[in-house]
Amino acid sequence: MSAPRIPPLPEGDWKGDIARILEALPQGAEAPLGSYNIFRTLARHPDLFRSWLPFGGYLLTAGTLPPRDRELLILRTAVRCRSSYEWGQHVRIALGLKIDRESVDRVIDGPRADGWTDHEVALIRAVDELHDTAQLSDDTWAALARSYSDVQLIEATMLVGQYHMVAFALNAVGVQLDEGLEPLPSP
Repeated sequence: MSAPRIPPLPEGDWKGDIARILEALPQGAEAPLGSYNIFRTLARHPDLFRSWLPFGGYLLTAGTLPPRDRELLILRTAVRCRSSYEWGQHVRIALGLKIDRESVDRVIDGPRADGWTDHEVALIRAVDELHDTAQLSDDTWAALARSYSDVQLIEATMLVGQYHMVAFALNAVGVQLDEGLEPLPSP
């Protein structure tokens, strides 16, 4: 999609608490939230935006999953949902976390790609299974349970679901890549 179906909210239209949210510079962020098309677009639905932001923020910054695992799950979700915006943002985040470029690129090839640990295979497989069947096989569950607590098992499935939802919205409304983000490679 070469143009957004719903354009980002122009800065001149930012009002009240939505303006404060978009002007905020979260800890560790490179720029205020309003610098990103995702937030400026979702801000067009203020009530939903206010409700969604704490949940998404928790999963991204305060969850219990190791950052590498979280980003592998999100990147694979972006691949399976064909969400270029989600891919671009999370490649940037992953590289900022010092996740090696080879691992980021390997996400595209899926769980059978050479170089994954057994745990990483389970992570990538979990995304694929949730995407395809809305369920995890007993084998994938057992593989994740070898490394994860019950809390982390719940969080991993919620994380994938959250990023599916976000990918669906980004794709449907046509959120365009922010400057400097790389697009998802063509299949």
